[in-house]
Amino acid sequence: MTLLRPQHPFNVRHADVWKIALPASVAFITEPLVGLVDITVIGRLGDAGLLGGLVLGALVFDVLFSLAYFLRIGTAGLTAQAIGARDPLDGLLHVSRAMILAALIGLGMIMLASPILWLATSLLAPEPGASAALAGYFGARIWSAPFSLVNYALLGWFYGRASAKTGMMLQLLLHGIDITLSIWFVHGLGWGVAGAAYGTVIAQAVAAGTGTLLFLRHYGGPALVLDKIRPAELHNAHALQRMFGLSRDLMIRSAALMGAYAWFAAQGSRMGEVALSANAVLLNLLMVVGFFLDGIAQAAEQLTGKAVGANWRPAFDQAYGLSFLWGLVISLGLGLAWYTSGPWVIGLMTTNAEVQAYAMDHLLIAALCTITFMPAFVYDGILIGTTLNATMRNGMVLSLLVFLAAALVLQPSFGNLGLWAALHCWFIARGAIYWWALERRRAGLFTAAA
Repeated sequence: MTLLRPQHPFNVRHADVWKIALPASVAFITEPLVGLVDITVIGRLGDAGLLGGLVLGALVFDVLFSLAYFLRIGTAGLTAQAIGARDPLDGLLHVSRAMILAALIGLGMIMLASPILWLATSLLAPEPGASAALAGYFGARIWSAPFSLVNYALLGWFYGRASAKTGMMLQLLLHGIDITLSIWFVHGLGWGVAGAAYGTVIAQAVAAGTGTLLFLRHYGGPALVLDKIRPAELHNAHALQRMFGLSRDLMIRSAALMGAYAWFAAQGSRMGEVALSANAVLLNLLMVVGFFLDGIAQAAEQLTGKAVGANWRPAFDQAYGLSFLWGLVISLGLGLAWYTSGPWVIGLMTTNAEVQAYAMDHLLIAALCTITFMPAFVYDGILIGTTLNATMRNGMVLSLLVFLAAALVLQPSFGNLGLWAALHCWFIARGAIYWWALERRRAGLFTAAA
């Protein structure tokens, strides 16, 4: 039996997309800029081993934290739907559950730090210089885990409510502190890769504290928040089942996503420190474009989620079409800008001549990724907003298999060029699978009016 739901009509215009996308893009683009600054401050020391260790350390945390990324994307989707359905609490229960879980997972990561580092070192197989730098970076940055995960939950709530400017301010605060302290700790105090990590720890703690204060202020303070949360609702079995179902599927999705990047980095590591470092430079440049596109995905996430909550398909179709239109425009423009400015940016990021030359040899094939990965980014936003978590999970796992198969075929014959070509295959497969699956599910997202 199909349940009837009320409808809350609204329209989606170009301005609605950019009201969310622009501040979100500004916020997201600062995240890879932190990676670029860290690579630059370490890369300009001229030691490929230190740079390689930093790259691998950052990758370990990308993988580790990605397993809890459902705290952001799950909270955002559920909150957007709550807003569309005119929930008077603005998703309070969703974010409260997520923040409690974030703190517990973060503390668990700190307790398991030693085995996590051992496993990472075993899998990535870095050379001695990079291995020592990896250990130093990991030992410092692991203390940021609870703060980083609480920030995920808070950002999910802010973006789900379409409070993109607040999310942007928090991200700018976080990354501004991180960049400043990283430069000071590394070049001013001479702390090496650990200095870059400590800058991240302090920045995450400040952002988590600030975001929590803004969250509490929205509801009138801690006392009123506690008054609005009834224990029976916080522990509601159906809501918890839905949350953990989302969490499970999104964890699998994130593990597959980071598994592809980990494989990419590990193959670069096995080709030597020069290949590893050059790939890291190019991949961080790609992430700059990706995080800018994530602003469009964020708009798609909030607007399609709101449309599902409002049970209004015309708004969903409008958000779908406008998101892809602007995603294409941005990917073409940024891809061209990246390719033309590539020589200057690569020279800025590293003073190692071998790394510079190697990166230049692969600049074109890397820059083309801006076009092939655009559809996957936009579909990610739509699937998060509509909480089609199983679709995201299945699509990511299937596309990962495509990537691994392509890498096993292309890399032996074409080396690092083959590895980058396999990355293109992964992006294209993700977009195609998501398109096919969403077309089959689109009509079922909406029901007749109550």
